[in-house]
Amino acid sequence: MNQSHFTTFCLALWFSAVSTTAWGDSVLDEPAAAPHVSPDALPPAFYSFEPDEFWLEPRDSYWMKFSNWVLGQQEVQGQRVQWLGEWADRTLSGSPYSAPNNESYLRLGFATESEYGNPAQFDPEARFKLDVPTVEEKLRLVVESESEELIPLGERRRDRQLTQDQRSDTEATGALRYFSQLGDAINLSNDVGARLRFPPDAFWRARARGRWQFENDWGMVIDQRIYYFHVDGWGERTWVGFSKDLGKGWDLLIASEAAWVHEDRTFELSHIISSYKRINNRAELSPRVGVIGESKPNWRSTNFFADLTYRYRLHDDWVFGEIIPAIEFPRDYSFKDRASVVFRIELFFSGDIN
Repeated sequence: MNQSHFTTFCLALWFSAVSTTAWGDSVLDEPAAAPHVSPDALPPAFYSFEPDEFWLEPRDSYWMKFSNWVLGQQEVQGQRVQWLGEWADRTLSGSPYSAPNNESYLRLGFATESEYGNPAQFDPEARFKLDVPTVEEKLRLVVESESEELIPLGERRRDRQLTQDQRSDTEATGALRYFSQLGDAINLSNDVGARLRFPPDAFWRARARGRWQFENDWGMVIDQRIYYFHVDGWGERTWVGFSKDLGKGWDLLIASEAAWVHEDRTFELSHIISSYKRINNRAELSPRVGVIGESKPNWRSTNFFADLTYRYRLHDDWVFGEIIPAIEFPRDYSFKDRASVVFRIELFFSGDIN
């Protein structure tokens, strides 16, 4: 080592010693906690338990055990839903591999509705969908707990306001769905299946859905459906919606729908204006106003309504809570106001094959 290198080494060693002596005790070392903020120094009134219970081991209450069991069901039931989708996919396609994009789910919940003079009581709810994409990609097996086509339009448009006992029982359906495409904007699908009952009710339905984007943040979606049920006959639905970004996180949707009910030889109509805003990564807000109508015995309105849906993600991405205050003016009650509030807790189980 020459003289210059030796001098540099000595200076570095000296600076290191000085910095440790001058700053180590006063800056780098964290000061000890003050005695007056230690647990032993706090007054007994600060705690909700006796002083001799301070060092006891925590005990899980019945509520904590129950809530932990509920939260643990997502992993168990989600895997079962995934396994069911994989098994059905392999069985239908004859392939040892399962395709991605499985949209199967199981929704369980409890909901209560409070109306004028009607005390609230919780009713269980359950819905499911088994959507199995085969390795052929364009063919799917779809099993659902209900058939939208057989639900009255006014009920479908107010679905979140209703509890399970207020909804129509359309029975579960199973179908094979074939996908195709017309251009870049229109998707087509054809279903052939049956209502899962005895004797079974065979049906066929076709759906065309198109989406277009215009200037000034306006968009349009058209959803056209035609279907035939052996027992209920023909039906047709046309849904048209216009959407726009209003800024500051608000989205606007203006939608109209006409449904032909062949059995009653009548049209059911709806026109709804709604908006949507994601308040934060947990909460969503959606106010709506709408009118329901029919064409028989003449063109007339049958119900006016308004509601506000506040949806909150309670845990992870599968436990949700909803509060939905609503008011309606139905023709059957001489357009007198009927107000209600729905409280709902919903658990969403789904498997992800991918």
